[in-house]
Amino acid sequence: MENKKILIIEDEKSISDIIKFNLTREGFGVETAYNGKTGLEQALAGAPDLILLDVMLPLMDGFEVCRRIRESSSVPILMLTAKEEEVDKVLGLELGADDYITKPFGMRELIARIKANLRRADLVGELKDEPANLQEFGNLSIDMNRYEALKNGKALELTLREFELLKYLAERENRVFSREQLLEEVWGYEYYGDIRTVDVTVRRLREKLEDDSSDPQYIMTKRGIGYYFRRP
Repeated sequence: MENKKILIIEDEKSISDIIKFNLTREGFGVETAYNGKTGLEQALAGAPDLILLDVMLPLMDGFEVCRRIRESSSVPILMLTAKEEEVDKVLGLELGADDYITKPFGMRELIARIKANLRRADLVGELKDEPANLQEFGNLSIDMNRYEALKNGKALELTLREFELLKYLAERENRVFSREQLLEEVWGYEYYGDIRTVDVTVRRLREKLEDDSSDPQYIMTKRGIGYYFRRP
C-alpha cells in the first residue's frame, strides 16, 4: 500500500489530524481539505487513490462533493457519517460512494476499510490489461476482465461496486445468494451486517441495467432470501 495517496475531506481538524497521523504511520501519503469546495478541487486535480469524505462540510456538503466527483472519476470514496443519521449512509451509496463508516469509529476498522477498497481498485486496474473476456446475456454484454458492461452496445456507467455485484451474480447465474453472503463475497470483508448496503446497490444497478427497474429481467429477487442473476 506504499505510495498510495489518500485525500481526507473533513472539517473537524482534530479528527482529520488523528486520521492523518495514523495513515501516515501506515505508509500512506495524505492530503487534507477542511471544506467541500476545496476538497472537490483537490479531488479532481490531485488524482488521489482513495477519498475519505465527511457528510457534513462547510461550503459544499459531502453528498454534492461525491456526486460531482462521480461525474468524472471512479476513485474509491469512503464516506464518514454520523451514527444516528442512517439516511446519510443510504444517500451516500445512492450517489456512488463505495463504502461508509460511522462516527465514532476505531482506527483499526478505518484502516481495514481503506486497505480493502484500495486492493479492489488495484485488482481492477490489473485486470484491465488482461485480454477481453466478453460474455453475452441477451442484449447485455459483460467483459469480466476489463470491468465493462454494455447494454445494446452502449457502455453502462457502473461504479466498481455495482460492476463487482453484477459480475459475481452473472458468473453464478440462477444461484440465489442472501444479502449476508453478498456482503461477505462481493464487499470482501466484515461489513458489520448492514444488509441495506446490498439493497441500495441492487437498486442502483437495476436502474442502469434494466429497461424497467420495477420489472427486472436480469437481477431477480427471491422473496425472503436474496438475489440472483437470470439470463433473459
